[in-house]
Amino acid sequence: MEIRYQVFVSSTYADLKDERQHVLQALMEMDCIPAGMELFPAADEEQWEFIKTIIDDCDYYLLIIGGRYGSVTDDGISYTEKEFDYAVENGLKVIALIHSEPNDIPFGKSEQDPILRKKLLNFKDKVVEGRLVKFWKNAEELPGQVALSLTKTIKMYPAVGWVRASNAANENVLSEINELRKQNLELESSLKNFTSQQPTIVKDIADINSLFTVHGSYKTQKSAYSINHTFEINISWKEIFTLIAPYLIEHPSDTGVKLKLASLLHEKNGEHSSGYSITINDQEFKTLTIQLKAYGLILTNYTKTTKGGMALFWSLTQEGEQLMIEYRVVRKHA
Repeated sequence: MEIRYQVFVSSTYADLKDERQHVLQALMEMDCIPAGMELFPAADEEQWEFIKTIIDDCDYYLLIIGGRYGSVTDDGISYTEKEFDYAVENGLKVIALIHSEPNDIPFGKSEQDPILRKKLLNFKDKVVEGRLVKFWKNAEELPGQVALSLTKTIKMYPAVGWVRASNAANENVLSEINELRKQNLELESSLKNFTSQQPTIVKDIADINSLFTVHGSYKTQKSAYSINHTFEINISWKEIFTLIAPYLIEHPSDTGVKLKLASLLHEKNGEHSSGYSITINDQEFKTLTIQLKAYGLILTNYTKTTKGGMALFWSLTQEGEQLMIEYRVVRKHA
């Protein structure tokens, strides 16, 4: 059956109209279904709910970054970054195309506000971390970049896609397949829950109140230059769990947990609150993950996303949820 993939095209709008046109044309020539701001150029919270439904229907997410950060939402981030975060959280495979020569971008298409420039740099660092990106200089290069990147991504991570109704299997067969799929998912879920809930027995495990040292890094902006910094924090396992536990209720991805924890530890350290591109040592993060699992407080499952890809997600155990409530609840004064 001929499958067509729907691709969400995300970028700032006014400064990248020509670039978007080249990308949309390339997608249509590849028999893909493009979706993006052409459908909803206005940006507000009500529109954001609609945008999320469009992203939910897409198979891949294609991001174009030029010289602007874009209009900022009430959350303090641009709609483009908000779309990116939502796509990553929902397991969509990301194809990122970043301008390779930001200093050559015309003045009118560059971010002049120093705060927004910093946010743009921070966003680029987030996009680059953990994934391959392509770089472009002019709109004419984009179709080739899109064709190469998307073809490779589809081959490595085939998604669900869309099929014409006339080419699909008949309704009865689809119904039977769907029922079998549901039963399979239920069995897999039951098996995972049974396996993951078994306690991990570790001798001489460190007390939850003992300290662990976490090293991290971040950047600050000075004029046109970014300056690298490092930080170190000694913190108990109890404090680490107390900080991150409320964010695990929504079953975030492993990457999302690392970014959030890095931000929380940097803030708790109390220095250079204006820093960006905050991260923590990857090996220490792995140790931290294993330790919290050994305490029986969290689960990590490498599972299918809603779009058919695979990702590692965090969640609380029953004991972890109870301990979170105990640690974080506000008690009445004596």
